[in-house]
Amino acid sequence: MSGIADLCAMENAFETDILGEAMWDYYQGESKGPLMTHSSLDQDEEMPLPHLFRSYDQMPTLEQRALQESRGRVLDIGSGSGIHSLYLQDEKGMEVTALDQSIGAIRCCKAQGVQDAHCTTLADFRQHSALQYDTLLLLMNGIGLAGQLHQLPAFLESLKGLLRPKGQILLDSSDIRYVFEEEEDGGIWVPGDRLYYGDVQYHFSYDGRKGPDFDWVFVDPERLKKTAEDVAFAYELLEEGPHYDYLARLVLT
Repeated sequence: MSGIADLCAMENAFETDILGEAMWDYYQGESKGPLMTHSSLDQDEEMPLPHLFRSYDQMPTLEQRALQESRGRVLDIGSGSGIHSLYLQDEKGMEVTALDQSIGAIRCCKAQGVQDAHCTTLADFRQHSALQYDTLLLLMNGIGLAGQLHQLPAFLESLKGLLRPKGQILLDSSDIRYVFEEEEDGGIWVPGDRLYYGDVQYHFSYDGRKGPDFDWVFVDPERLKKTAEDVAFAYELLEEGPHYDYLARLVLT
């Protein structure tokens, strides 16, 4: 796509793309050890790399439902290795664009056969693309790309220009209040400088190296509904998962 910076060609790009490097190594059968996630919740966990390459049958029910609810021209935001784009492209014959700012993720997309995949930021894509879509996919807690809760209204506003009239956003997230101790007044104790309990900071580590810190928000469904309606989206809860996760649809009104 002309005009969009080709982040995949940046020199030494893997220096900060820890997740992408681990994914690309795994795809080539050359893993250099586990990919670890470290969060402000004081949780260090291994991210199973096979999970990032799962088939449709291996996907959680919420993801399967989102793919079945997809319609028209689709933009897969934060596509990862391209598993959702591939299903829509190959199994449903849909026009789909995969978008991720991870160099390694887009390499995996292209290597697996995603026909339209772009390595760029969402902001650059919006700036240089005149296309509009019927469905925006934000899966695997993809609404987390907003960063923190206070940034969510602006993030949703920024997606409007990518949508055709009556276009939809399909997204999943989780209510992580179960991680925290509830206070006597029913409030949630939030550690550090976070204003909302779903505001989490992460970094990845792999092959003895640490990636940069980044913000990732987990939005409870009630908060998402209010925020969406405040910026002129209709909210619909499509399905709830087994572990405080849920799938929602936002439609331009």
